[in-house]
Amino acid sequence: MTADKDQEVDHGQDAAGGLAAYESDLRRAERKVAGEIDPGLRAVVVAVGVLVAMLSMVLPHTGTASGIEVLTFAPDADAERVTITSEVFVYLLTIFGIGVSAFALLTRRWLLAWIALCGNAVACVAGMLAWWSRNTPGVGGIEPPSGVGIGLIIGWLAVLVLTFHWARVVWARSTYHLALEEQRRKEAATRDAVARSLQLKPDRDA
Repeated sequence: MTADKDQEVDHGQDAAGGLAAYESDLRRAERKVAGEIDPGLRAVVVAVGVLVAMLSMVLPHTGTASGIEVLTFAPDADAERVTITSEVFVYLLTIFGIGVSAFALLTRRWLLAWIALCGNAVACVAGMLAWWSRNTPGVGGIEPPSGVGIGLIIGWLAVLVLTFHWARVVWARSTYHLALEEQRRKEAATRDAVARSLQLKPDRDA
């Protein structure tokens, strides 16, 4: 009888150990999945948005000054009296609209997608201010010699599209995270109940 009880105790300990190993594997898999994104068909839209943002950099943002010339403080940009808002927008467009967005799309990392979302959202505001500054007199009532260029318009529309789709990707992943956490809590509660029942069984038999 004692031998049977010892065997049941050992069996309960082995089961608990197996459940602990299963929980460890589950947590590792969950962390791996939680750090990745699956944009699906949105990946195509984001890729097109990145390409459009790159195209806008070679088109005139105001007058004859292209986005690249605004980015590099070229003489044409100085001649067009490019304001700080336009410069900020071009930098945000280059860093987040092109660089971080492309890197997040290639690596499928959730953190990079979140950074791309935040950067593009700020770029949306900067683009609106850049557009406004091209139609507003500056210090001393001096108006810019040229208005909004096609490059600025296309670049602003590109970051609007990127912001929308990165928001949908990040939101979907965040919802999935919550579902995973809820499922993990339920499975942990079930495993704890099974482990307690295995541990209490020898005592009831005694």
